[in-house]
Amino acid sequence: MFKHLATATSRHPKVVLIVSAIFVIVAGAVGSLVIPRMSSAGYSDPGSDSYAAYDLLENEFNSPLPHLSIAIGQLGTSDAADDEAVAAQAEKIIADFKAVDGVSKIDSYWSLGRPVQMKSTDGSLGLVLLYVDAKTLDKRNAVARTIIDSTPAQIDGVDVIVSGAGGTYNGINKQITEDIKFAETISIPLTLLLLLFVFGTAVAAGMPLFVGVSAIFGALFGVWAISMFTDVSVFALNLITGLGLGLGIDYALLIVNRFREELGRGKSVEDAVAETVHTAGRTVMVSGIAVGLTLSSMIMFPQPFLRSFAYAGVSVCVMAIAGALVPLPAALRLFGRRIDSLRIRRGDLTPKDDGIWSRVARFVMRRPWSTTIVTLVALVTLALPALGAQFSQVDDRVLSKNNPAAKAAQLFRDNFSSNESSPIDVIFTRDVSPARVARVAHEIAQLPEIVRVETQSGIYTSEGFQPLAGVPGWPAATMETDSHVRLVAISNISSRTTAGMNLTHELRDLAPDSLVGGAAADYTDSQEGIARQLPAALLWVAIATLIVLFLFTGSVLLPFKAIALNVLSLGSAMGVLTWMFQNGNLQWLTGEYTVTGALDTSSLVIVAIVTFGLSMDYEVFLLSRIKEEHDAGSDTTEAVALGLQRSGRIITAAALLLAVVFAAFVTSSVTSIKMLGFGIAFAILLDATVVRGLLVPALMRIAGRYNWWAPRPLRRLHDRFGLSD
Repeated sequence: MFKHLATATSRHPKVVLIVSAIFVIVAGAVGSLVIPRMSSAGYSDPGSDSYAAYDLLENEFNSPLPHLSIAIGQLGTSDAADDEAVAAQAEKIIADFKAVDGVSKIDSYWSLGRPVQMKSTDGSLGLVLLYVDAKTLDKRNAVARTIIDSTPAQIDGVDVIVSGAGGTYNGINKQITEDIKFAETISIPLTLLLLLFVFGTAVAAGMPLFVGVSAIFGALFGVWAISMFTDVSVFALNLITGLGLGLGIDYALLIVNRFREELGRGKSVEDAVAETVHTAGRTVMVSGIAVGLTLSSMIMFPQPFLRSFAYAGVSVCVMAIAGALVPLPAALRLFGRRIDSLRIRRGDLTPKDDGIWSRVARFVMRRPWSTTIVTLVALVTLALPALGAQFSQVDDRVLSKNNPAAKAAQLFRDNFSSNESSPIDVIFTRDVSPARVARVAHEIAQLPEIVRVETQSGIYTSEGFQPLAGVPGWPAATMETDSHVRLVAISNISSRTTAGMNLTHELRDLAPDSLVGGAAADYTDSQEGIARQLPAALLWVAIATLIVLFLFTGSVLLPFKAIALNVLSLGSAMGVLTWMFQNGNLQWLTGEYTVTGALDTSSLVIVAIVTFGLSMDYEVFLLSRIKEEHDAGSDTTEAVALGLQRSGRIITAAALLLAVVFAAFVTSSVTSIKMLGFGIAFAILLDATVVRGLLVPALMRIAGRYNWWAPRPLRRLHDRFGLSD
C-alpha cells in the first residue's frame, strides 16, 4: 500500500500538489460555513431528568427559567429600593428592557408587590428577573448580550447590575474569545520561529504549515458535514486549530526527518521518498489511527459539547494523515535536495546514529532498575494530589475578580440571601394526589438550604404555610397543567457546587416520583452522566490502543506497557493540576485566578483524552524506530539506543512545538482555559522527555527479549493482519 502511494505521489508531484491545494481551498471555503451553524450550548445531558423538566417548563408550563437577573437601586444606601424616585427610575429602565426584541416577560420587586425576598439584605437593591422568548440557548444569549452591551452600570444616579445565567455565560464566552485571539498572537509567531529552528531551513519549515492547514481546513469540512445531522459546539474550533497544527507539525517532522535520513544514506530522491512513505508513512498512519480512536471516545459522553470534540478530533486525525501521506511526499519529490535551501541555522541537518539521545538510552539501560524506581517514585509523587481532587463545572468564578460578569455575580451573592434567579423545579404527574404534593412541599421547606417552596395553593417555609390569598409577589407563572403539577423551591446556595448536587439528591429522595429541574439538577446530571460513561470511554481507549499497537508491533507486552506509561504520565499531570488549580499554588507562574477548591470536569476530560492521544502519538514514533532496528537484526539494547536517537529529537521537538500552542492558553483569564492549556502542555512535555526518554528504555532493557513475545495464535494473527508491512 505505502509503496504504491509513494509511486503515485512521486510520478506526478505537481498534479498531486495542485489537486491537494484545490481540495484544501474548497474544503476551507465550504468548512467555514459550519461556524454560523455551531452551537454554544451542549453542556447538559439530553437524556437526564433535569433536561426533561426543562423541556416541560418550556413547552407545557410556558415558564422558562429567568435568563438574566438584574439588580436596580443604590448600592450602600439602606432601603433605597423603596424610595419612590428610585422606583420610578427602575420602572423606566424595566420599560426599556421590555422593548428589546426577544424579551417575553419581566418580574420585578416593584411589579410583584415589593416582596421582601426580592430585595437585598440592606434594602438598597430590588431584583428584576428577565425572561427571553427564544427556543435556543444561542438566541437567548444573543438577547442577553444586547441588553448587557446597551446597559450602563449607572443610569441617572441608579445602579444597574446585570447578572444571572445569561450574564455569566456572556462574560465567559466574551473573555474566552478575546483570550484565544491573544493566545494565537503569541503562539503562532513562536511556533513559526521554532519551526525554522527545528527544521533548519525555510523550505522545510514551510511544509508542516501546509500539512497543518490541510488538517484544519479538511477537519472544518468534516465537521460541516457532521453538523447536517447533529449539533456541533463552537468550542470544537479550538481543538481543530490546536490539534490540526500540532499533528501537522508532528507528522511533517517525522516524514521530513526520515527523508533527510534516506538522502544522507546516498539514495536518490525518488528512492528516498519511497522509503520514507514505506516507513515513516506507515508510522503516521498507525499513529493517526491510535490518536483518532482515542479522541473518538468522547462520543460516548452524553453532553453534545464533549461529543463535538470527538467529531473535531477524528476529522483532524483523518485529514492530518491525508496531508502527510499525499501532498507532503509529492512536495519532497518536487523539491528533492532543495529541501535544505534557505538555511537558517548551522549544524548537520541529517540525523546522526550517535548523539545525546543514544547516550541517554545507553546510560539508562546500564542501570535500568534504579532508573525505573527513581522515575516511578517521582511520577507517583506528582500524581498523589489527584487522590484529593474535587470536581465542578464552569460558573462565574472561572473569571478574574475584575471581570464585569464576575463582579456582578459577586454583588448578587453579597447582597441577596436567596438564589432567586436559579429556582429549583419539582414536577409531578397529575396522578400524584394534592395531599402528597403538599406533604413533599412541607418536607422540602424544612431543609436548611431551602428558603421557601412555592405551590399553586401558597408558600411553604420552615416556619409554616402561607395561603395564596394576600401573599405579595406571587409569581404569575403557571403551577399546574392538564398533565403535571409543579412546585418551585428557592435555595440559599450556589447551584453548580457540591452543595447543589447534594441538595438535588435530597429532593429526589423526598420526591422519587418527580422530575427535579433547575441549574443544580442540571449540574448534578451532567457530572453524573460523565462519571457514568467514563468507564466505557476508558475501556474503549484501552481496547483500541491494545489492538492497534499489537497489530503494529506483534507484541503482547509493549501495548500494555504503553497504556501503563500513558496512564502514569497522565496521572502525574492530573496531580499537578490538582495541586495548582484546586489548591491555588504557583499562581505566579500561571497568573492569578479564583481558587474554588475544585477542577472543571469537562476541561479535565479534554485534557485527559487529548493528552493520552498525543502520548500514544509519541509512543508509536518511538516504537516504530525501535522495532525497525530490532527487525534489522539489532539486539534490544542496540535497537532501543538507535531507535531513541533517531526519534528522540523528533518527539521532543514535536512536543515542544505543540506545548507552545497550548501553553499560550495559560495567558487566559478564564481558569478552565488556563488549566486546559497548562495541563496539556505539561503532560506532553513530561511524556516526551521523562517517560519516553527514561522509562521506556529502562523497562525495555528489563523486559529484554520478552518485549517481542506473543503466543503463537496471536503471532499468526499478526502475520496475517499486522500493520508492520
